[in-house]
Amino acid sequence: MVETRKVQVTGGSTFTVSIPKEWATENDVSAGSVVEFYPEGDSLFLAPTNGDERTEGSLDVTDLTGDELTRAVMTMYVSGFDIITLESSRITTDQRRTIRQATQSLVGLEVLEETRDTVVIRDLLDSAELSIHTAVRRMRLIALSMLSDAVEALAELDTDMARDVIQRDDDVDRLWMVVSRIFRATLRTPKAAEELGLPREVCFDYQSAARQLERVADHATKIAHLTLEFEKPIPEEVVDALAELHEEARTIIDDGMDALLADDSDEATRLANEARESVQVIDERARKIDELLRDLDPARAQLLGLIVDSVSRSADYGGNIAETALQKAAPTP
Repeated sequence: MVETRKVQVTGGSTFTVSIPKEWATENDVSAGSVVEFYPEGDSLFLAPTNGDERTEGSLDVTDLTGDELTRAVMTMYVSGFDIITLESSRITTDQRRTIRQATQSLVGLEVLEETRDTVVIRDLLDSAELSIHTAVRRMRLIALSMLSDAVEALAELDTDMARDVIQRDDDVDRLWMVVSRIFRATLRTPKAAEELGLPREVCFDYQSAARQLERVADHATKIAHLTLEFEKPIPEEVVDALAELHEEARTIIDDGMDALLADDSDEATRLANEARESVQVIDERARKIDELLRDLDPARAQLLGLIVDSVSRSADYGGNIAETALQKAAPTP
């Protein structure tokens, strides 16, 4: 419910405004409490000062095992809890192993304490050290290298390279979790955005782009898995066509990311529009490859069709990044 207050002048030069009593009570604000103000454009955010800024959360894991338990730990991490207590009447050996594996897959988390019925996990990474900008740039490098190596592994049927691509997907997932955690923190408190030195709208743009890069990495992983199913070399004309398709897709993703990270709005708009227009070229190239696949046996043609689809979708994700860059470069209302 929106409440309004009238600004008053006290002491001849000081502007004052009262705060709603209900909000003050819910947030333990009373006479003598210290509150913080955060300016953001033409808005001013107020928040109570919290002496202990580390947030704690607990979760009953009695009925959680395997992937469900892993997802629960990841959800608590992304939600922004700094100290996570997992509780049960008795935590099994398998649960402890799953918790340790989940913890190792997340940046900054370590198991702090273990007892018969609890496992305490703590985020040891200082929030000031986190950079959503750096994380997204790192995701870009890894995702694009994965896509390139996946296509090369297919061309050469290099199973070692394909398995390496699959392993690198974990690195992208870790960075994606970091980006999501930082972004949610900026939604929860204006102080997080101030510490990052970025407006919350920009954090949203980075988070949107990171999601697309995570999908590019997933499709590179899919191509690598499919590569392991081939026993005979791929026809050279199909390999060359796929290489051209990949180069177009990579250029679209690169241009989209360059547009997103550009400081000049005119340059960002130019790059983003070029990337979006190139997506149409991708569709045409993909159709030509599909025609080449008609001469192959159905099983191989189906596998290669899935790979063509993954490369094409990666280009689409680059187009989505370009769309985000256009929105970022647009005038702010």
